[in-house]
Amino acid sequence: MTASSASSASSAARCSADESDDSGLLAALLDGMDAALVAFAADGTVTHWNHEAERILGWTTTEAVGRTGLAGWAVRKEDADEIDAALATAMRSPGRQVQEFALLTKDGHRVLVRTQASAVRGPGGRVAGVYCAFSEVHTQLDLERSIALSEALFEDASWGVVLIDADLRPAVVNAHAARALGVGRTALLGRPLGELLAQGVEEVECALQHVLAEGAPPAVAELWVTLRSEEAELSRRCWRSGFVRLASPLAEEPVPLGVAWLFQDVTDTKRAEQDSSLLRFRAHQLHRAGRAAADCPDPAEAAAVHLDFALAGFADHGLVDLAMTPAPKPYGAVAESDAFDDAYGDTYGHAYEDTYGDAEYGAAGYGGAQGAGEADDAGGVGAGARAGAGAGSGGEGGAADEATDGSGTSDGSDASDGSPPSGFPPSGFPSAGSPAAAVTRVDAGRRRRRGAPRLVRALASPAGSPGPSTTLPATGIPTPYVPGHPAFQAYERRGSVRTSAGPASPEGWAAARNWPDGTVHGLCVVLRSRGRTLGVATFLRTPARRPFDRADADYAEEVAARIATALDLAGAASL
Repeated sequence: MTASSASSASSAARCSADESDDSGLLAALLDGMDAALVAFAADGTVTHWNHEAERILGWTTTEAVGRTGLAGWAVRKEDADEIDAALATAMRSPGRQVQEFALLTKDGHRVLVRTQASAVRGPGGRVAGVYCAFSEVHTQLDLERSIALSEALFEDASWGVVLIDADLRPAVVNAHAARALGVGRTALLGRPLGELLAQGVEEVECALQHVLAEGAPPAVAELWVTLRSEEAELSRRCWRSGFVRLASPLAEEPVPLGVAWLFQDVTDTKRAEQDSSLLRFRAHQLHRAGRAAADCPDPAEAAAVHLDFALAGFADHGLVDLAMTPAPKPYGAVAESDAFDDAYGDTYGHAYEDTYGDAEYGAAGYGGAQGAGEADDAGGVGAGARAGAGAGSGGEGGAADEATDGSGTSDGSDASDGSPPSGFPPSGFPSAGSPAAAVTRVDAGRRRRRGAPRLVRALASPAGSPGPSTTLPATGIPTPYVPGHPAFQAYERRGSVRTSAGPASPEGWAAARNWPDGTVHGLCVVLRSRGRTLGVATFLRTPARRPFDRADADYAEEVAARIATALDLAGAASL
């Protein structure tokens, strides 16, 4: 053998080995495809048949390769002409041709498949055959539906949808979720949840970790969160949340890709449910208190029972202070001067003095803090204006719900427009000889006769340990309240006064008001019975509870009315 012949033989061997390697590589690629594939030569002979085609139709590679066409074994004879024409068209046309055919399985069942056919060209561009990739139609439809659902969730869904990756960071966010979180869709991506949520982030991350490890929970969860904001403190929101673990469909074993977090803001609904539940509980407490008080032989004991039932779920401490006033003559009758004061003095004198002031007796001037009332939830007017508008014969005006600052004095805010009431000139002071001036002089005289109230402790709940409220002996020694105390304000205005230490909670705030240690929120409510002011009931809260609001004041006024009736029956008005 010459050298040239040996070289040619070596080159042929290498080419044969390369072709063998290429064939093995091609076979491995075809068998690893997720789609079924069949290839035909130019004369229609089946040259390739992968494992997915074997799975769908049941024919093995050995049984399929080498057959001419599909008619009679993989396709019914009635459908063979249509399929052959479609394959011939694919060999002549550029690009892919998508068709739907009904193929025949080995056991004789028909299966509808979606095919993509394209010509296979050899060297020089000559058509060497055609390949046909196909999959079951319902599988393809499921995939398309999944894609369409994903697109709809991330574009038009009314729920918030956040795709969280395995590192608990947002990967995809829909428009609704971006609005709920208060940032743009792209600004959320890759950021830790702690940068988005000020409160509730621990609960959310715990739920996400549980879903990654154990799978989706059996029911939705309601998570209370607070968004992080540098401008102002935002209110808590309740998000009804569902979680779904995402796994890769391409892996043999489920590999978590992340968690789909779907949520909806139900804050308004939950707060309405909480308010309804609270109202039902308080109505039940009032009913129970009334039943228990009816069995008390001593009216003072009945008043203590009302106080105990009111504290449950409402406040931590309760105090009742009675006013030391001259005894009526006879007992139970309303004095003529007091009747005149209650019927007319509060109607005109208070409305005038609280709004415009009385320079002679040191009352606050026009727009001052003495008559300023806090606007209630419905946008009401100030305390003085409500007292004047609501007063009747022997009655009292509307409750002055006053929120005070940390010092215990009113904040001076007035919800009215600052215009003088009817009957007063624009200057704010009545002219000499006018009816308004005469009424003002009557009210000034009444105030001069009455003087500052003397409040004596009558009932108190135990401080520091649970137990029933106790009735204190009538010593006649006034409670050492400082001037401007919320109890004095409530007594003077015949309404409710709310006060709070504020976020800082300065040391000694409760001691300065002669309240138990640890008190940071107070609510003082006047005790009224038979047209007379008997004293003040005070409800106190510790830092574990929120500040009193308008709904709390309404409930406290209802309790105070029952306590006042019981104390009046016990002879409190004769003190």
